Amino acid sequence: MKHTGENVVRIEAEALRALADRLAGPLAATFDRAVELLFCCAGRVVVTGMGKSGLIARKIAATFSSTGAPALYLHPVEALHGDLGMVVRGDVVLALSASGETEEILALLATIKRLRVPLITMTGDEMCLARSAAKAASGGARSAGALSTLAAAADVALDCSITQEACALGLAPTASTTTMLALGDALAVTLSERRGFKEEDFANLHPGGKLGKRLARVESLMHSGDALPCVSPATKMPDVIYEMSRKKLGVTAVVEGEKLVGIVSDGDLRRLLEKRGKDVMDLTAGEAMTKDPKTISSGEFAATALALMEEKKITSLMVVDRSGKLEGIVHLHDLWSTELV
Repeated sequence: MKHTGENVVRIEAEALRALADRLAGPLAATFDRAVELLFCCAGRVVVTGMGKSGLIARKIAATFSSTGAPALYLHPVEALHGDLGMVVRGDVVLALSASGETEEILALLATIKRLRVPLITMTGDEMCLARSAAKAASGGARSAGALSTLAAAADVALDCSITQEACALGLAPTASTTTMLALGDALAVTLSERRGFKEEDFANLHPGGKLGKRLARVESLMHSGDALPCVSPATKMPDVIYEMSRKKLGVTAVVEGEKLVGIVSDGDLRRLLEKRGKDVMDLTAGEAMTKDPKTISSGEFAATALALMEEKKITSLMVVDRSGKLEGIVHLHDLWSTELV
């Protein structure tokens, strides 16, 4: 009993190793054809499966969507009662079935073929062995007779066969579903690389949660509009101090028209007071400001803003567009919520 958990993991690990070997060998060309079909897909990747395979199908659909390939899960029973309308020309269907004989999925084949939607399957057929047996049985003629019904109907049939399930009874889907999940991940990641999916694309699709916080953009954190402290070069120092205090960021931008020309920070004020005393109150923002302040674009990652603040030993950055127009300000305090600080 104490070794059961270990044995389960070892059996599933062996199933994955065997899958990797097939992907490096006899399954390589088939896998590449599947990726090509997905790459050329003008619509969505419609993933379907029943029972435990259905649960894996849901996760695979979610992985495709999160890596830049629009995808959805189609429950095969609901599909038979109206949801089949979700499948349209331009889509690609990815069907999962360990046996390749799941009745609810086979019932969808007629519509899939009528719509001329490419079909990729993941089944437990041992493709190479099945084709060899079929070829021998037919006297050398090409045949798919030894394949499951679903695999035989596929445009691309992927081999998810396993030697044994990890269940002691050999009944509960364990190693088979693990293999399907890994193969789905392999398709999704390969497709994302083929499409040139980048870190910024991933960030755009993950605005929430810890990933979203880590990949947050400056534009989502910056203060703008009425929350942006802003004065003109001619603004007198009492009004500059009032603007800084009212907006509570310890700094104010100095703009001419809409263009950033400088900043006045509380540090600037302290240094001026030490140097000039109460005469500071007679200065204008243009006379007291720091010219050429450090800036960042709104499209940069929050992590980039933090790195720049640490490098320059400052607590805020002005956000400007390419023409120098002021768009906002991002403060070190704003980065605390991203869990970067």
